[in-house]
Amino acid sequence: MPKVFKKSIKLGKFLNIVLVYMTNATTNFLKIRCMTKELSILEAKFEAQKLAFGPIYFQAVISMKELGILPLIGKHRMGIDVEHIASTLGINPYGVGVLVEAALNAGVLELIEDNKYKLTKVGVMLNSDELTRVNLNFVNDVCYDAAKYTTDSIRKSKPEGLKVFGPWATVYEGLSQLPDKIKKSWFEFDHYYSDDAFKSALEIVFEENPKTLFDIGGNTGKWSIACCKYNQAVQVKILDLPGQIAVAKKNVEDEGLIGRVDFHEINLLDTGQKIPAGADAVWMSQFLDCFSESEITNILKNVHQAVTPEASVYILETFIDNQKYPAAAYSLTATSLYFTTVANGNSKMYSEAKMLELARNAGFELEVSYPLIGHSYHTVLKLRKTK
Repeated sequence: MPKVFKKSIKLGKFLNIVLVYMTNATTNFLKIRCMTKELSILEAKFEAQKLAFGPIYFQAVISMKELGILPLIGKHRMGIDVEHIASTLGINPYGVGVLVEAALNAGVLELIEDNKYKLTKVGVMLNSDELTRVNLNFVNDVCYDAAKYTTDSIRKSKPEGLKVFGPWATVYEGLSQLPDKIKKSWFEFDHYYSDDAFKSALEIVFEENPKTLFDIGGNTGKWSIACCKYNQAVQVKILDLPGQIAVAKKNVEDEGLIGRVDFHEINLLDTGQKIPAGADAVWMSQFLDCFSESEITNILKNVHQAVTPEASVYILETFIDNQKYPAAAYSLTATSLYFTTVANGNSKMYSEAKMLELARNAGFELEVSYPLIGHSYHTVLKLRKTK
């Protein structure tokens, strides 16, 4: 059954709006309905214009951050005018003017007495909230130019937007070769949605005190390093593509853990390459969402052939049907389009129900589901081999 979250807010003359968040195994969407009336034609047209001009307003906010305008206004809680912004930052008053007018219309700023501007609550989030900063940079640096190729990506089932960065078939092949700024935004986005889940996840994984842990899709090695620091006896093997293995190996060496972490180069899309045996626990953190349903099934079958019935298999994901807040579901649904245009052209953010269906198809059963850990976005699934 769909989950429904309701939230009443004040709008205008205390008009109550109900925000209804509905999800099921295959759909996740927001539906906004006025309790007193449907949107008028003029109101609907205004909402449509927000989409039409959305990219321009987005870039206005990016410019205000990069030019220092948004931080400067944030420091002046009683407001600051265009002339003072321009003189302080050495920017043409015309440029400041068009940006603050755009931000005013977007609800980022409010105009107070003496033609001064101050941040709204939305502006505060854009200026200083870490989640918003990470998402803004990821969209601007990684997704924005590539999004122009969404239609081609859908038609061809290929990440046509990736060509703005390089000639690779998937972003993972070229990740280590991306320009530093883009790579930084990519990794900050990836880590933000996993690192804060690590504390709870480590407690879950080491409850059974595994001696050997396989970190599949180990990326930069952050999880493997965290495991070694959490448990002094565990031996870890990172399995990933050669480019990621090179990055992980350097990070492991820098931490002085090279004797406790081993490395295994593997392309898990090649069904002929088999995961080795020997793991007491297998860990996959925000890894399976990088693949299509059929690819996930094949990867889990590869895991299945490698593990014994006594081994524990853990999947950490941000499932779209297991979120407390509408903003989280909204962001995750948009992230699916990043997978469409940039990552690989065929993956998405999945529901927990869908992931469990794929796991069962690969011969696993759910032992425990640990929902909403860390930032309250994540779920850890603990699986066992059944056949």
